[in-house]
Formats: sequence, structure tokens, C-alpha cells
Amino acid sequence: MRRTGGVFLLGLVILAQAAQSATVNGVRVWRAPDHTRFVLDLDAPVQHSLTFANNPDRIILDIPASSLNAGLNTLPLADTPVLAVRSYVQNKTDLRLVLDLKTKIAPNSFLLKAHSGMHDRLVIDLYDEPATPANATAAIVEKPAVVPVTTAVPANKNPATANPITTAPAATVKPVTTPVAVVEPTPAPASVDLQGKRTIVIAVDAGHGGEDPGAMGPNRIREKEVTLAIAKDLIAAINAQPGFSGKLTRTGDYFIPLKKRRDIARNMKADLFVSIHADAFHKSSARGASVFALSRNGATSETARFLAERENESDLIGGVGNISLDDKDQVLAGVLVDLSMTATLNSSLQVGHHVLNSMGGIAHLHKRHVEQAGFVVLKAPDVPSILVETGFISNPDESRKLATPAYRKQMAGSVFKGIRQYFYQHPPAGTYVAAQLQSGGIKDFERQHTVAAGDSLSAIATRYGVSSQQLMQYNKMNSTVVKLGQVIRIPSGNTPATAPVATAQVEPTTLPVAKPVTSSPVPRSVPILPRQHKVIAGDTLSGIASRYGVSVGQLLRHNKMKNPTVKIGQTIKIPTT
Repeated sequence: MRRTGGVFLLGLVILAQAAQSATVNGVRVWRAPDHTRFVLDLDAPVQHSLTFANNPDRIILDIPASSLNAGLNTLPLADTPVLAVRSYVQNKTDLRLVLDLKTKIAPNSFLLKAHSGMHDRLVIDLYDEPATPANATAAIVEKPAVVPVTTAVPANKNPATANPITTAPAATVKPVTTPVAVVEPTPAPASVDLQGKRTIVIAVDAGHGGEDPGAMGPNRIREKEVTLAIAKDLIAAINAQPGFSGKLTRTGDYFIPLKKRRDIARNMKADLFVSIHADAFHKSSARGASVFALSRNGATSETARFLAERENESDLIGGVGNISLDDKDQVLAGVLVDLSMTATLNSSLQVGHHVLNSMGGIAHLHKRHVEQAGFVVLKAPDVPSILVETGFISNPDESRKLATPAYRKQMAGSVFKGIRQYFYQHPPAGTYVAAQLQSGGIKDFERQHTVAAGDSLSAIATRYGVSSQQLMQYNKMNSTVVKLGQVIRIPSGNTPATAPVATAQVEPTTLPVAKPVTSSPVPRSVPILPRQHKVIAGDTLSGIASRYGVSVGQLLRHNKMKNPTVKIGQTIKIPTT
């Protein structure tokens, strides 16, 4: 910050198109793990400036040609860095608010235009220190850069009589962003020995929150409350299962931008990201639970498109300043990430099928297949991600169910059942679940296989160590023909030889292995046959590497490949480890 007398210059914020009188009709406070948000409800756009004064520390907010029509004495300030909020009238027409501070903060402010039934709003974020290296300045002003003119506020002078702080022309402001704290998972029961293996990490995202309430049900229940309740129930179910750990992206009623939610999941090193929602449609007759994955080629239905548009407006409602919703991560550039995204989408669709099938046991399904649309929150290139619509909160019957704790817990249980089913079939290498499956320690589940592109009944049978005839009898099938998305139940008694992480349609080339004449160890003179993998539809080099427990770099070097692009029918030699 830059010191000017007793004042730190914080920078200037958004300027309205034309000066006009405005009224502050409400002031709300939201506490997040890393910052406190003040939201002022306005009846018109305003100009404003923000400064920091010390001795004592305080934030001074000036709003010209404005008045206050809201109480300040009952604001919930107990867990915030603010001791009190005071208001003054300056020059008979200008409003000044003073936030007395009890701890150090890094402030930022921005305006939100009226949108989706919400009035104009002025947002003040007070980030706890230490925040990031960027907290030396309260705002990053893009071109055209403007230096506002300020008048120092002496420490002993009453803010009510201080000279007003003048403002500068409009500038685009990026709010200071800091990592959002996450809750550590409840550890597995003490009686469970994880044998040095890691848990499968599930990031659970409760949609909306804080300034963004989400959809509203006919019984006045708000989506942000339903999603957080179900998310907490889901976390409890996850953490009660040995080998799994769950973490919440948000733990209370506060807003997190869409991109930040998936960044949290990546920082957790999550194996799966699950975003919980309960949306609305313009027709109250719309009903049913749904599961969505990201689409790179448009929505699979009109409803999917509508819901994606609604969810993607969350940043505009919840408030992220003037940051574009466009994904500008450099990590999305390049062929490696494109290939990784393909494998991630395949995994997302597979886990989505399991969750949808499980939810169908307790709820009406809106569609019996995983839908796809361009949800911003699902665009992590390297973390399989699904969005679960637990029902339409706009439907009276489903809204009543979602308001019931018992039903929410049942819904969370069904979601986890599908997640567990997927990971029992596709356990990531090095996890406790993978070790237990390999040793036969996990037997109390019915394995299922969701048919993906390139699958055949014989290939599925080979993979799970059963015969095609067994699969036909167990599933009461009249032919060997399988359809995309069809769920094939696997009879117990066998375990798959390998369990791919990235995609279900990986089908390795099986090579004959010489059998020794006796049970004695194989002599050193008998060569070990090299492993090979024949590329089929849906394969990626990263997925093949994960399956065989090697790195992409090892595969590139071992096969003398110049890039990670693979072609259908190509034979990939697998290095020994």
C-alpha cells in the first residue's frame, strides 16, 4: 500500500455511467474461511472510493449523492475483523461509512450490476492477513491506469468532518483472490490399518452460497442450504468408508467463484470432484434427479443447456468483480492437456453412470443417462468431475422431500454408493482400495461395468476373468450385443486383472506366458515376455501410463515417441518396472 499522510491509498473502484442519487437499502455480512464480505444493496448504480486510515485502523467508504436506509447496529460482526460500522453524512448529500477494525486485513471492493432479480450491489471484501503476496495492494487496476486524488484523514479528526475523498474515472478492477480454506477429512476409524496406502480423495462442492442463494423452492427453501446439507451428509458417508476421504469446498454460507471451486479440488489432489445442486426450471412440473458431465460439443438436451446457463451465472450473482467467466488458464493449452481432458471426460461419464443408477433406487430420474453441458465448474482438465442435480427445487413434491433431513441423507448415501461402485472397479494405483481389491479384502459388493465406446462382451468378460456365457446368464441377455451406456453386472468370484484409472475402454493385448513344467520357480534363463498395449477408441497415453503404473515420459522414451498422440491400432510397449 502507498502511505499518504495517515491514509493508505487503496485504489479506486467502478464509476457509474452517470452520477445520480442512490439509497443503500440493506447491508449484509458473510464470513468465509479467508475473508469477510460486506454487501450493500443499492437502488441505483453509484460511484465510490475506499481508503484505509490508521491510528486507529479503519476502512473509510465514501459514496457520493447517496443515503442510508438500513440499520448497522445488528450486523453479525463477532467472527469478523470489524469491530463496528458507523455512518455519517458529508456535504449534506454524501454518505460515508467507517468500518473500525480489530485485526489487519487486505481490502478490496467492486460493484455488481443488477442481474437475475438482484439489485445493484456494492461489495467490500476484507481478506485476512497474511493473504497472498498480492495483498500489498488492495486492487489491481488494468489499463487505463488511474491514480485517484486523496485528502489525508488525520488520526485525531472526526471522519464526519473530514474532507471528502475525490474519485477518478472508471477502471476495471480485479479483486484480490486468495486460497479458500478447506476442511480436513475425518480420518478412517482407528481400527483400520491403511497399510501405508493413500485414501481416495473426493472433493464435494455444495453449489451456490453466501450472496448467491441459488434457486428458491415453493416452500421458501433455498438451494444453497439444501446443497450444503446434502454435501455434509455425503462427506459423512465418504469418511465412514475405509479407504475414502472427503473434503468440502465450502463449509458454511459464503460464496466461492466457480473457477476457485475446481481449483480447490485440484489443490486437494482429488480423485473426483462432485458438485451438488438442486435447481429450478420455469415449469414446476419438471422433476427428477440428474447427473451431468462436461460437454465440449454443446448440451445434450434443452434442459441441460438451460441448467448450465443458470449455474454459470453464479459468479455474476455471487460476485467476483469484473473477472471474466472465460477460462483463461494456461494449463488448458497444449495437446497433453487436450488428451488428459479426453480421458477425464471418459472417467466423468463412467462415474456419472454409476451415481445415476444408484440414485434411481431412491428417486425419480429426469433422464436415464448422464447428460452433458458446458458447466464452468466442471472444467478441470485433470480431475474427473460430475454435477449432481438432486431434484428440481421448483417442483413442489421434490422441494418438500429436499427439505427433509432423512431424504437428504438418503440422497447423499445413494450418491456415495455410486461413487464407491466406480472406484471399486477403477481404483487409483497406490490406494488402500486398490490393495484390498488385489488381495481379495473387498468382496461385499456387486461389480458392474458401464459399456463405453469400443467395448464388447468378450472384452468385458476377459477383463473381469469370467466367460461371455456367464455374463449373458447373469444379466439374462439373449445376445452378445452390448449398447453404449448399458450396465453389465459382473458375477462374483473373480477380480479384474488390472483396474484402469483414466478410462474403461482400455483393452490390453494379452500375450501368452510360458508355463513352467513344475511348481518350482522359473529359471533365470526363461525370458520375461514384454508387455504391450494395443490402442483402442478412447485411449490416451496418460490413461495407458496410469493403467500400467508407469509415467507418460517412460512410455515416450521406451517407444521413441516424439509426442503423446496415440492412434487406434497402435502398439505401445510397456517398460518393466
